[in-house]
Amino acid sequence: KGGGGKGMRIAWNDKELEEGFKLSRRESINNFGSDLMLIEKYIEEPRHIEIQVLCDTHGNAIYLGERECSIQRRNQKVIEEAPSPIIDQKTREAMGKQAIQ
Repeated sequence: KGGGGKGMRIAWNDKELEEGFKLSRRESINNFGSDLMLIEKYIEEPRHIEIQVLCDTHGNAIYLGERECSIQRRNQKVIEEAPSPIIDQKTREAMGKQAIQ
């Protein structure tokens, strides 16, 4: 289940965390019938990189490359660019190998 960004808030201090948690919890119950939430560390200027993976029924897997999905609006991808212009070849290979583990 995913919320598509509903209830996302940034808390810069304990007061904002407490208020944001209460608001997000109420929004979660109203929209999804559950108060189950995921809390993550906020990362300023993050990069959203997706790895394309192809697998078969015999346990074989390969990675086909990555794409840059950092340009978003309301937590939805707007532009996807492949390959990512910020990933060097060494990082690309390391991420691809990790993705098929």
